[in-house]
Amino acid sequence: MKRNKLFSLASLLLIGALLAACAAPATAPAASSSAPAAAGKPYIAIISKGFQHQFWQAVKSGAEKAAKEMNVDITFEGPESESMVDKQVEMVQAAIDKKPAALCLAALDSKALVPLLEKAKAANIPVVGFDSGVDSDIPVATAATDNVNAAGMAADKMAELIGADGGEVAVIVHDQTSATGVGRRDGFVNRIKEKYPKINIVDIQYGGGDQLKSTDLAKAIIQAHPNLKGFFGANEGSIIGVLNAVKETQMEGKIVVIGYDSGKQQIDAIKSGVEAGAITQDPIGIGYKCVEAAVKAIKGEAVEKNIDTGFHWYDKTNVDSAEIAALLYQ
Repeated sequence: MKRNKLFSLASLLLIGALLAACAAPATAPAASSSAPAAAGKPYIAIISKGFQHQFWQAVKSGAEKAAKEMNVDITFEGPESESMVDKQVEMVQAAIDKKPAALCLAALDSKALVPLLEKAKAANIPVVGFDSGVDSDIPVATAATDNVNAAGMAADKMAELIGADGGEVAVIVHDQTSATGVGRRDGFVNRIKEKYPKINIVDIQYGGGDQLKSTDLAKAIIQAHPNLKGFFGANEGSIIGVLNAVKETQMEGKIVVIGYDSGKQQIDAIKSGVEAGAITQDPIGIGYKCVEAAVKAIKGEAVEKNIDTGFHWYDKTNVDSAEIAALLYQ
């Protein structure tokens, strides 16, 4: 009798549990690791070269503008420093693991990321390059400045400003592994060699886009070459290093300084005359165009292989003009 009561009690408990389970709301599924996007909304992973310069924040704002207009979700990230190639490789691998609808990439090393791009291709993830290309045909498009011709323009301006007698010139570049670093270095150096035989490039150094390292390198060059007449900095971090160096060595106004990109310190230096001028890209346009190309690729639409986002020379005569001011960031 006791056994029957216990059996009946257990049966009632089991029935009650089943009824409660039926009445309870369905358990929410585990969060998907494939993409941090809303249901049905394409997700595009964007990996930049870094975050330490305002240039990348401007690129990000362009990407966000395009994402809003085109109804896609994006993430935008990059390593802490533009010298951290291994960190960027890890970020690209993590992005591919999330299975995005497309991947946008500004490569720190034009060769190191090729194996991961092959993985993306195998997973049917279209890749769009921005700012810097890679040594591969895998990207369906690359939205970037024509850095070779842009740096060539900087070389023409340098020759014009230091005069017909020529002289010694030095260069600080952010790296010798990315397409932008190589393109800007070679664009400047080759234009000088081809057109201006009286100009002697006495040193080329690589500061990793780091302002402090670039400052130390530039100071060492100035001290080693007391007759230096010109200095070209190939990105924001590089040119800030040059500006710091000419100030600390009391060579402001004695060396023709030409830069690349913008940022408050560089704009102020141009307005004051310490820096002769700079090449500006269209960072907002670069960010916008890379997302636009990715959306087209997702839809299976034709995409232009090389998207030239343009460049301009600016100095104190046009820095406040509407055309140039729209391209600059502080």
